[in-house]
Amino acid sequence: MINKDFFQALDDLEVEKKIDKQTFISTLETALTSAYKKMYGEAKSAMVKLNPEKATIKIYSYKTVVNEVEDPDKQISLSEARLIKKSHKVGDVVLTEESTKDFGRIAAQTAKQVVMQKIKELEKQMALAELAEKEDELLTTIVKRIDNGTIYVQISNSHTEGVMLPADQIPGEKFNIGDRVKVYVKKIKDSFKGTQIQVTRSNVGFIRKLFELEIPEVLSGDVKIKNIARDAGNRTKVAIYSEKPNVDAIGTCVGFHSQRIDTIISEINGEKIDLVEYSDDPLEYIAKALSPAQVISVETNESLHSSRVIVPDDKLSLAIGKNGQNVRLAAKLTGWKIEVKPQSSLANATVKEPEYELTELNDDDAFEALNNFEEIEELPSMDEFKPDSEDNE
Repeated sequence: MINKDFFQALDDLEVEKKIDKQTFISTLETALTSAYKKMYGEAKSAMVKLNPEKATIKIYSYKTVVNEVEDPDKQISLSEARLIKKSHKVGDVVLTEESTKDFGRIAAQTAKQVVMQKIKELEKQMALAELAEKEDELLTTIVKRIDNGTIYVQISNSHTEGVMLPADQIPGEKFNIGDRVKVYVKKIKDSFKGTQIQVTRSNVGFIRKLFELEIPEVLSGDVKIKNIARDAGNRTKVAIYSEKPNVDAIGTCVGFHSQRIDTIISEINGEKIDLVEYSDDPLEYIAKALSPAQVISVETNESLHSSRVIVPDDKLSLAIGKNGQNVRLAAKLTGWKIEVKPQSSLANATVKEPEYELTELNDDDAFEALNNFEEIEELPSMDEFKPDSEDNE
């Protein structure tokens, strides 16, 4: 039967696993009541009460006082009730303590099963609650297994593993069992199969968290990230700015001898990163977003939320990028539809096009092509792109 040692064990569980003892008591009383009714008849009204202070268990059957008895298992006549206690009246509940002699073995078995089941249930709930706090966070994990391209990683300080699908991996990167790998937790869900943590290295959230990790000013808010556009494994554009006039957002993110940005690039296996200084002026913002290409002028049509950018003829391929990558990312970053035209097209224009607001960029505003970027010779079949929806966060 449940004894003093049992209640002491509940006290120990409360301390070791930080599980409220009263949670066990309430669950046990419900389970033991159910077991008692199965043993002595479901029709009988009964309840089990545990008293941790006295280390006792008591079973009570109860009946409602009525004038005329219709259900003997649940009702008692007023005359019978007053034989037990003279003050009883119709509607009162009469409790009768039942013997636990024949119920001891069943009670002990039930208690053990309930406690073990409740421990598992509560541990799962606590683990899920703790993991829920890690959603949208960067974690360092260990590769546990690899199955058909899907990578399963061990989450530190938990018995739960994260799942990184092929689409959530940076193209071209390879991992081995036991490798330590940083991942971004994009979703945590609980299903009949258990808790599943979806992690990724390919979305923009991963880049944002790397910037917060490696650049203290981003984490503190001195430098803010306006938006991120990413083609995982190839190129990422990050629009940044600072509301503090004495803070150079670009220089802060690059770091001394490019140490900060190089650390981030190394983590994403050499993926190129364009740091773009955000501007409230869409003309300036669009021009900067097309970095590393040089821009002569930007024209915008507010009603269509589109823009036309003029670049030197010999920089057209650089502005558009291989397979349209550069202008596509610029469109995604700025939220503007961007059409790139060579300077020579102005002289040859014969077709009437939508009216644009034209703003010439002077030499100080124009972006010079960066020396460390080679011009791309291959031109895409289209030179007009719409901003894509945000990467799968």
